Amino acid sequence: MLPTAETTPVVSTAPEADATPTLTVPLTVFFATAVGVMVMNLFAAQTLTGAIGLSLHLAPQFAGLAAMLPQLGYAIGLVLLVPLCDLLENRRLIVWTLACGAVFLAIAMVADSRVLFLVAVLLAGVASSAIQMLVPMAASMAPEIHRGRAVGNVMSGLMLGILLSRPAASLIAGTVGWRAFYGLAALTDALVAVVLYLKLPVRTPGNRSSYSALLYSLWTLVATKPVLQRNAASAALVMGAFSAFWTAIGLRLVQPPFGFGMNGIALFALAGAAGAIVTPLAGRAGDRGWSRKMLLAGHLTMLVALLVIGVAGAGWGGFSAQAHPILAVAMLVVGAGALDAGVVTDQTLGRRAINLMDPTARGRLNGLFVGIFFVGGALGAALSGAAWALSGWSGVCAVGFVFTAFAFVLRAAGERSKSRFAAQQKQ
Repeated sequence: MLPTAETTPVVSTAPEADATPTLTVPLTVFFATAVGVMVMNLFAAQTLTGAIGLSLHLAPQFAGLAAMLPQLGYAIGLVLLVPLCDLLENRRLIVWTLACGAVFLAIAMVADSRVLFLVAVLLAGVASSAIQMLVPMAASMAPEIHRGRAVGNVMSGLMLGILLSRPAASLIAGTVGWRAFYGLAALTDALVAVVLYLKLPVRTPGNRSSYSALLYSLWTLVATKPVLQRNAASAALVMGAFSAFWTAIGLRLVQPPFGFGMNGIALFALAGAAGAIVTPLAGRAGDRGWSRKMLLAGHLTMLVALLVIGVAGAGWGGFSAQAHPILAVAMLVVGAGALDAGVVTDQTLGRRAINLMDPTARGRLNGLFVGIFFVGGALGAALSGAAWALSGWSGVCAVGFVFTAFAFVLRAAGERSKSRFAAQQKQ
């Protein structure tokens, strides 16, 4: 029997209660750790696609489905499940969703059928949307003046989980096989669900709408909220570049002159995780009014990083990785870290802007924002596989560059439009 409001402290029973700051440092650390553990399920397969495809006899052009479907499922969960946190008691919803995710991951571990495995990882991705039920809870518990910092601190756990998922999966797969990763992920999610059940406060939203009305309101929010449109589109584009790179980098690193094994790929991915250090810095920059400069700088950093990655991995500009393998690896590591830093900056500042919008729709706004950018990630993963098959590493880098260039143009155009509107208002 689940505890009731009489036995567990209530954090919020109505939107107005968001004004009471209750987010402590230990609770922030707990939230960051929990989302970091949960998000690993979505990205680990990016370095396991080769081993999974070989084991389940997936054709090369379909091997990317193992990396794409968890992210697509996550986007589905963000649209269909996350809005429920504006309607149902949050702790119970989070715990049950995460418990279902543990079951689906266990099925993926033992599945011998390609179809069963792919369906299981898709549904595990859907259940992983519990992550975005925790983030708005953290935002609602922080005072508005520090909301960017709070979101940035929780997001640091999320981004570290994303970036560490690949080396963790590679190390486990290289030691005891890829199925062991899914077994460990299932066990970890189950343990996190138990801890969340014991530690999370009750938070009951004040919304009395029906589920169908909430789903219908999603379209209204997308159609009428320019802040959501702008930030979600930018996040989707940079996530596409991010997924394109990390889905294919393992394929490039096993080739000459690198010849990396699973453990080598794990160390490379671990080095690339350095980009996560900008997460709390981006949140603080947003609180100080520096969002525009940080966003444009982040996108420019990504464009430069993709050029460096193209030089090191595809020989752009006449560079020879065969002649300078150590330098080429160093360039790839620096480029990966810079690429991740740019993505982190965009998503942290975008999420901050979303969480400063309507508090009564915070769950739906977060779900839409993250759902849209994960669609971009799934598209980037799918296009990465096609680009690799057609033109190798150059094609992968080109996909990432195009995604990022569109994001930069979108942000720059949006800022010029806002500047013109502000000037007109002063006249």
